Amino acid sequence: MALDGVVISSVVSQLKSTLLGGRIYKIYQPENDELILVIKNQKETYRLLLSAGASLPLVYLTEETKGNPMSAPNFCMLLRKHLNNGRIVSIEQPNFERIINISIEHLNELGDLCTKQLIIEVMGKHSNIIFVDEKNMIIDSIKHISAQISSVREVLPGRDYIIPPSHDKISPLFVTPEYFETVVLQKPLSLTKAIYTSFIGISPLIAEEICYRAGLDSSLSTAALSGDDKLSLFTAFTTIMGLVQREEFTPNIVFKGDREPVEFSSIPLTMYSDYKEEIYPSISNVLENYYAFKNKITRIRQKSADLRKIVSNAIERTSKKYDLQLRQLKDTDKQDKYRIYGELINAYGYGLEPDASSLTCLNYYTNEEITIPLDPTLSPQENSKKYFAKYNKLKRTYEALSELIVETKSELEHLESISNSLDIALLENDLVELKQELMEYGYMKKRYMGKKKEKITSKPFHYISSDGFHIYVGKNNYQNEELTFKFANGGDWWFHAKGMAGSHVIIKREQGQEIPDRTFEEAGRLAGYYSKGRAAKKVEIDYTERKNLKKPPAAKPGFVIYHTNYSLLIEPDISMLTLVE
Repeated sequence: MALDGVVISSVVSQLKSTLLGGRIYKIYQPENDELILVIKNQKETYRLLLSAGASLPLVYLTEETKGNPMSAPNFCMLLRKHLNNGRIVSIEQPNFERIINISIEHLNELGDLCTKQLIIEVMGKHSNIIFVDEKNMIIDSIKHISAQISSVREVLPGRDYIIPPSHDKISPLFVTPEYFETVVLQKPLSLTKAIYTSFIGISPLIAEEICYRAGLDSSLSTAALSGDDKLSLFTAFTTIMGLVQREEFTPNIVFKGDREPVEFSSIPLTMYSDYKEEIYPSISNVLENYYAFKNKITRIRQKSADLRKIVSNAIERTSKKYDLQLRQLKDTDKQDKYRIYGELINAYGYGLEPDASSLTCLNYYTNEEITIPLDPTLSPQENSKKYFAKYNKLKRTYEALSELIVETKSELEHLESISNSLDIALLENDLVELKQELMEYGYMKKRYMGKKKEKITSKPFHYISSDGFHIYVGKNNYQNEELTFKFANGGDWWFHAKGMAGSHVIIKREQGQEIPDRTFEEAGRLAGYYSKGRAAKKVEIDYTERKNLKKPPAAKPGFVIYHTNYSLLIEPDISMLTLVE
C-alpha cells in the first residue's frame, strides 16, 4: 500500500524528535529519483532516505549505505551548494497531506542567513522532491513536470510552488460531528469510500479500520445507517484522529502466517486480529522492514517463475494422462461380462438355430435370464472365441493400466510436492535443491556446470514450541528425506498433512521425554501450514513416531508409508510460533 497521511504524520513525528537542530553533513543521489541526507545532531549521525520513485516513494531513517554514481547528478550538486552544513529548523506536514516540508537554515554566498525548503511529495506516480526558496519559488526538483505532462500544475525552476490540489477534501484532524453527518454521511457511497473521499490523507485501509472499530460493515451504504451507527462511526473516527493529534503512534506490520507481510501502519490495525501483529520501535523500522519483506517475496517469486511454469505444465500434462488412464481402466470393467458370455455360449449354444442373432439362457452366476448378442455369420464356437478374445484383451489392458496408474499417480504426487515446496520457498537458496530434483527426474534439462556445483545452503525451518521443544520443517523433498530418515531418531514424532502434498514435520525429544498436547497441536499447525491445505480452515494431520515409518522400494525422495498413526484436525495458523533464524 502507499503511505497515507497517518503514516506520514508518524514519519514527521520521528524526524522532528531526531533531526530538528541537526546539520546536513553530506548529500548523495544514488538513484535518479532518490536522495540520502547524512545529518549530524547531538553527537549522532542519521541517514535520511528520500525516494520519489513512482512505484515505491518512501521517507525514512536508515542505516543502509548505497553505492553512488562517479559524478553527482545536477540536482544533487545544487543541493550540496545550498544546503551543506545547513541546519534543519522545522519539519512539517501541511494540512495532513502526504507531503513533508523540511526547512533548512544556511548561509548564502554573501554570508547572509536564509531559509530554504526541501519538499517531499509522497504521492505514488506523482511523487517528487522539490527545492524552493524563501519566496516559495521553485529552484529545482528531482522531476520536472511541464504543462505537457500535467495540466494541473507545473513543477519547473522559476515557477511558484503550488501545493497539489485536494479535490474538495478537508483535513481530518478538526472535524465536527455536524460536518461528519451532514457532508460525509450524505454521500451516496459505501462507508469506506465516503470516508476516504472526504478527507485528506485517509487511505482505504484507515477507512476500513474506522468501520471495523465502529462495528459496521464497510460495504454498507451511508443511507443504511441508524443514528447510533453514525455516532459509533464518528466516535471511531475521532479516536483514531486523536491518536494522530497526540502523536501516540504504534508502528506495526501485520503478518500472515510465516512472515508474509499483509499491511503496515502507525496505529493498531484491530481488523487484522486473526493475523500476527509485530510492533516496531519506529515507523522508519516499519517501512524499511515491510518493503524488505515485500521485495524478498516478490524477488523469490520472480526467480521461481520459470520453475513454477515447468512444474505447472508437468502437473497439467500428468493430470490429463492420469484421467485418461482412469477412463480406460473403467472401460475394462466389461471384461467379466465378455468372459461370462463366452462361457454361456459354450454351455447353451448347442441348441441354437443357424444364423441366430442372440442367445437367451439362464446365467448360472446370478440365476437370472440373460440375452447375449451374437454375430449371425459366425458359429456358436466362433462367437464364444470372439467374446473370450475381448475378455483377454481387456484383462491384459487392465493389468497394464493398473501398474501405469500407480506410476502416474506417484508422479503426480511428486510434482504436487515440488509445487508445494515452491510455494513455501523464501530464499533463492531454497530453489537450488528444487532445480536439482527437477533435473534428476527429467523435468528440466541438466546443465553442464563443469566442476562447479551450486552450493546448497538451504536448511529446514526451525521452530521453538511454546513448551520449548525444537520442531523442524522440511522445505523440499530432499530435506524431508534427510529430516525423517537421517536427522530424526526412532522416538521423535513425525507429522504430515493427510492425503496432500506437504512438508515433513519433526518434534525432537530426549529419550523418555513426555511431549505436552500443546506441542503436538503446534507441530500439527506447522504440518497444515506448510502443505497444500494452508488456505483451508481445518487440515487433517497424521502423526506417528518416527520408528513407524518406512520408505517404499524405489520411491521418490520424501515419500513414506506407515500403518500405525494418530490423527488430529487443526487450524493451519502458526502465528503463535517462533521461527529460529
